[in-house]
Amino acid sequence: MTDTNQKPLEHDIFDEQDVKSNKYIASLSYLGIFFLVPLLLKRDSAFAQFHAKQGLVLALIFFIGSLFFWIPLIGWGAFLVLMVIHIVAFFKTLSGQAWKIPIIHEISEKFAL
Repeated sequence: MTDTNQKPLEHDIFDEQDVKSNKYIASLSYLGIFFLVPLLLKRDSAFAQFHAKQGLVLALIFFIGSLFFWIPLIGWGAFLVLMVIHIVAFFKTLSGQAWKIPIIHEISEKFAL
């Protein structure tokens, strides 16, 4: 018996061809302002838009956080956490995965771009 209420697996969310053809451009989403490239150029790719929106939120958080990164320990720790998130997201995107970054993903879904 199959559970019809079960959420789709992460790799079932996006079309395989979409992922293969757009994973490199989608990975730009996690390189600062370059989130604009997939956001503006790959409007037809759900995979690229998914990552571009998360990249936008991360860029905004990084911009706001830059006001506090100079504070010893707390600011440095926040900077380190953001850098690790950027690096992990970049490499997961290159491997064709759609990582829903905790909190960031929920915020990014609110953008209707």
